[in-house]
Amino acid sequence: MLETALNWLQKNHEEIVRNLAELVAIQSISTDGEHQAEIERTAQLTCEQMRQAGLHNVDILRIGGSNPYAYGEWLEANGKPTVFLYAHHDVQPINYVEQWKTDPWKLTRRDGRLFGRGSADDKGAIAAFLGAVAAYRKTGNALPVNIKMLVEGEEEVGSKNLMKFFEMYKQKLQSDVIVVCDTENIEVGVPSITYSLRGIVMVRVDVVTARTPIHSGTSGGGIPDAAIALNHILGRLYWDNGPLPIPHFYDDVRPLTERERAAFTRLPFDAQKLRQEIGMVPTVRFAMEEGYSFYAQTWRRPAITVIAQEASSLKGASNQVLPRASAIVSCRIVPDQKPEKVLADLTAFLTHDPPWGCEVHVTPYGPSVDWWMIDPSGPAFEAALSALREGYDRDPVPIGCGGTIGFVGPLSQLFGGAPALLLGIEDPASNAHAPNESLHEGDFRKLMASLVRLFDNLGRLTPERIR
Repeated sequence: MLETALNWLQKNHEEIVRNLAELVAIQSISTDGEHQAEIERTAQLTCEQMRQAGLHNVDILRIGGSNPYAYGEWLEANGKPTVFLYAHHDVQPINYVEQWKTDPWKLTRRDGRLFGRGSADDKGAIAAFLGAVAAYRKTGNALPVNIKMLVEGEEEVGSKNLMKFFEMYKQKLQSDVIVVCDTENIEVGVPSITYSLRGIVMVRVDVVTARTPIHSGTSGGGIPDAAIALNHILGRLYWDNGPLPIPHFYDDVRPLTERERAAFTRLPFDAQKLRQEIGMVPTVRFAMEEGYSFYAQTWRRPAITVIAQEASSLKGASNQVLPRASAIVSCRIVPDQKPEKVLADLTAFLTHDPPWGCEVHVTPYGPSVDWWMIDPSGPAFEAALSALREGYDRDPVPIGCGGTIGFVGPLSQLFGGAPALLLGIEDPASNAHAPNESLHEGDFRKLMASLVRLFDNLGRLTPERIR
């Protein structure tokens, strides 16, 4: 059954790519509130593709006023584990339109890659999952495991309803193992399984010096400038190449073991290639702390980023002393930091000794998300590592991720400690969220072959032996 399924994948690759192209063609942007019709359409199309692949009980699910979740299942593998597949059908907007080389809504082959918004994040995962399912259902008509597949419609806006959704549909979704393809391979051709994720704490910083702007000619130099005050406060976060200068910020950070340091150092990393890919200014140096590699820094050390700043628009600029300025500060947290303590430490640091005595208000910006980290061992992980090894014809590597996927830890707990397998689909050139997003087609093929093998490997286990 395994070889037959793998052969089907090879013969029907173009059909799978066409299915991905149909998904990419729908502008299911969730971040601006202006594409609800498209989000509904892509959920309906996902359901249609689920049915074509051979899933049963396909339906649109919701909770309250949430965006649509597409759901399908196949539960006829008696006595076998149930595998929960997660992906999302919403996408980021098209920023920097002039930098796109091809139509972002038309899947385009170029240089061995498939270009289009959502091709990698995360419509490629929908196509990969359904390709692996169809490979079994279109040949032997049966899967070696039970499947429950959920495709979310609001991941790009923080999955604000997802945990309530999981609680509401707990019995319907209950599974033995979780598989997510929304992370990265460390480079093209190197299969990667992610075992740690940073969490996130975000705050809004508001600086106020007056109720109204005032003419900079009559009062400039006499009335404090809120924009300068804000930037003075944010400038205190500058860490050079050392730790962040926030008192007690590192009290709970779990140190790297020597084994982890050595493992991170062995991983491939081309600093010059990265500089070229992102157009890093020649005089700019990397910001890592001394003694930490790029991976150690971005996977296991906390980070702070100012992701938005506003005082006045350039277009509407006027000769005024600005009375108010605001910023959003994003903090990535790591094991064993506690979100509430990070929030308290960050707030105290940003509000201490404000310039000119201005008012500084720091408020949480959305809910915090905890970090996640597990030991990448046990039967489910061995099944995944073996599947990736065969699918890619090289040894897979366990890696960390600097990003946040907030539901992984809570969902694992909700399922009674189900192991979560985070398999890479993107690579450093995928440009997720950026212009010219793309999916490496060769790795796309290998991922689907790996998923077919993963289903086969997991089907050799019982639900009791999968953990």
